[in-house]
This record gives sequence, C-alpha cells and structure tokens, in this order.
Amino acid sequence: MKNYLKYLLLFFAMTFSCSVLAQSIQWRDQHKVKRKETIFGIAKSYGVTIPQLLDANPVMKQSGYELKKGDIIFVPYSKEGDILPDGSVRGKSDKKSASKTSVAQAAKAVNAIRVGVMLPLHNQDGDGKRMVEYYRGVLLALNQLKSEGITTDVHAWNVPKGADIRTTLLEPNASNLDIIFGPLYSEQVKPLADFCRANDIKLVIPFSITGDEVETNPNIFQVYQTDASLNNKAIASFLERFQRTHHPVFINCKDPNSLVGNFTAILRKQLDLQKIKYDLTSTKSSAADFSKHFDAIRPNVVILNSEKSPQLNEVFAKLEQMKKSRPGIAISLYGYNQWFVYQDYDLDQFFKYNTYIPSTYYYNKSADKTKDLEAKYIEQYDEPMSKQYIPRMAITGYDQAQFFVRGLKLHGKNFTGTASEVKYRPLQTRYNFVRVGQGGYINDNFQLVHFKTDQTMENLVY
Repeated sequence: MKNYLKYLLLFFAMTFSCSVLAQSIQWRDQHKVKRKETIFGIAKSYGVTIPQLLDANPVMKQSGYELKKGDIIFVPYSKEGDILPDGSVRGKSDKKSASKTSVAQAAKAVNAIRVGVMLPLHNQDGDGKRMVEYYRGVLLALNQLKSEGITTDVHAWNVPKGADIRTTLLEPNASNLDIIFGPLYSEQVKPLADFCRANDIKLVIPFSITGDEVETNPNIFQVYQTDASLNNKAIASFLERFQRTHHPVFINCKDPNSLVGNFTAILRKQLDLQKIKYDLTSTKSSAADFSKHFDAIRPNVVILNSEKSPQLNEVFAKLEQMKKSRPGIAISLYGYNQWFVYQDYDLDQFFKYNTYIPSTYYYNKSADKTKDLEAKYIEQYDEPMSKQYIPRMAITGYDQAQFFVRGLKLHGKNFTGTASEVKYRPLQTRYNFVRVGQGGYINDNFQLVHFKTDQTMENLVY
C-alpha cells in the first residue's frame, strides 16, 4: 500500500537542493522586461534599490548575465531608508508624496483578501521552477477575480529548501494575512501551521507532505491525500462500476519497477473475498493463450500491473491483435493517473478501449476554458506552461486561488472548503474538503475520468 499511486505524488515530492536566497525578500510584483530596458531603469520605476532587485533575482548576479526582452524578474517591496536608483532616500517624504494614491486605494484595500505565498520561488532548480509556474497561476486567478470586483492583496516570499521559515514569519505583513499557500517541504509545515493557528490564518498546503499536523490544527487545508486513501477510493470505484457486469482480466506486464503492484494485489484480494472470478494473463503470452482469458459474452475490464507507457503500448498491441480474430469482444481499460501524460499519442486508444482513469484531477487540454487560460499565460509571460508538469502547475495555482479566495469572500472565517460553498468549476482539480476530527481539513475529491468509445468524455465524481 505504501507504494501505490506514488506516481500521483512524484510531481510534488521535490527533493532538489538549491542556492538559498534570503527568505526575508518579499515580492510585490513580476515584471516582464521590454526592449531596451535596463536594471537601473526597472529599479527606478518600481522605487526599489538595485541591490534589492538583484537579491530578489540571484540569476542577475551570475557572471555574464544580460537582461533580455521577455525575461520575468521579481520586484521586491522597498523599505524606508533605502537609497533609490536616482540617489534619493525612501523615507517619510515618500510616504507623504504617495498619500493621495494611498487614500484613493484605501477603500478598495479595506475589504481585500490578503493572500500570502510561501514557496521556493526561484529559478535555481526544478522545485523553484515548478513553484514559479504555480505562483503565476495564482496571479492569473487574482487578476480574473479583480475583474469580478474581488480585491486581493498578495505577498509572496521565496522559501527554499533548507531555509528556516520562521525568519519569513518575522516579516511585518505575514501576521496580517487571511490565507497562506505553502509550504512545499514537510519540515517547514509545523512552524508555519503553528503561526497560522496563533494568528487565525487559513493555511493551504498545496502539495504532498509527511506528518499529521492536519489532525490537530483546525487552520490547515491539506490538498494531498494519502496513498492508502487514494488506493481505497480507486478500488471502491472499480467494484462499484464493474463487479456485477464485467469480467476482470489482469495482465502481467513484467515490469519489475512498477509503482502500482500493490493496487492490483489488493484489488485481486477484494475480488477473491467477494468470490468474483477473474483471469490472469501476460504480455508475453502467445496470441491464443492471451485470447482465451477474455469472456465472449460479458464485457471485459482489463487491469495492468504497470503504469508505464512501453508496457501500455504492448497491451494495446496484444488487444489489437486479438480483436482482429474476435471483432465482437467488448473491452474496457481501468488505468492509472500517469496515463494522462500519454494523451498526446494514446488518446485515440483510450477512446477505442473505453478507458477509465481514477484520479484526483484531470487536465483536459481540449476544453475551451483550459485553452483560454493557457493563451493568457503565454500573453502574460511570453512562454507556454511547461508540458512536463502533469497536473499543470499553473492551472493548479489558478484553481486553488480561485477556490479559496472565492470561499473567503463569501464566507470569511467560516469557510470550511466544501464544494457547495464555492460556485467555481475548476479547470483541472476539484476541491471538497472534509474535517479530520477536531483538526483541519483534507481534500476528499476523487473522480473517475471516462474516455468513451463515442469520442466523448465524462467525469464521474465520487
């Protein structure tokens, strides 16, 4: 059970080391570099010092670095007493000159949802790049919410691996937040969770972690579900849909590094307990031996003991060969979340074999809303979302920000994270949180994505 559905978590279990950026740096904006812009000019336009800008973007300190059109750089908040690029000193006079702007914005800021992001936001390794894309999705969501009249005030801190998050929590704005998204690393959960509880801040832990803080801290919303929970839901959905109508066929793919062996073993045990007959075959079996394990009268549901693409393609080849001699045979596939990665080249096969994939998310790249968001991302950041991240990190950030900010706007401190509290249809991941005893909340979302033979799709929500 410990190994089941590990592929679901590999996208989030980031273990790379990184160059530690001072975590007290707080960002107020991202700036896309225009033609002929300079570091001096950018710093001046935002009222920050050049050293502050460099500290927020350590790549600029590297030998040979050149500012290029389209680069995205992080803009920190300036501090009173700083020497600005034009030689002036930020102090009380600056506050006075900005008073008209502050007054004009005050009314809007009163009801603003104060959002904090505490994640490894840097370009030094895979962790940082994933989280930067996630953060960009959050910003796109907040822009969309603004167009609907929902005002937010966002503060982001770079909290890399190995950093003491308690230093970040000393920042003056931290204790005034309504909600914080983070952290990425398990060792940072307890100090951040304790801080949120002490200051009555809701804490959304977006990715996989270890530990049981959620069981005792009512301020935590944990998106990650344990392997055991996902395992049980996938088996329950299989039994509900197939046990009385289909003949199960398990195919041994001879994959010594399979991450789903426990799932097939437990599913077989459940079928044995309920006295449901099933067949076993192998990708190495002869065509005749392979075919004899399939029922000619009832529809068959096929389960592989591998989540990998080469093994899946072997099974497709065996099924194709069998259907030539037995064209009327009915087949469905019960797959794995990892198969979503293979949609670019296996989508037709998914439809052909009436495929079901148990999942906590579905990235539907053909959906109009998904296409619109991806186009906005390119327009804003001059590059597409990374295809190597499944689920898409930017869409994850977008969905989470939409869900929680809307929930806080409607229900304030009483928001408990149930799907019924928020009128928002996520693009990729559904959220429906349930309380753990007297502690916090865990996302209970689970769905079965069905690729139907008529080339349509449905999401069966449990």
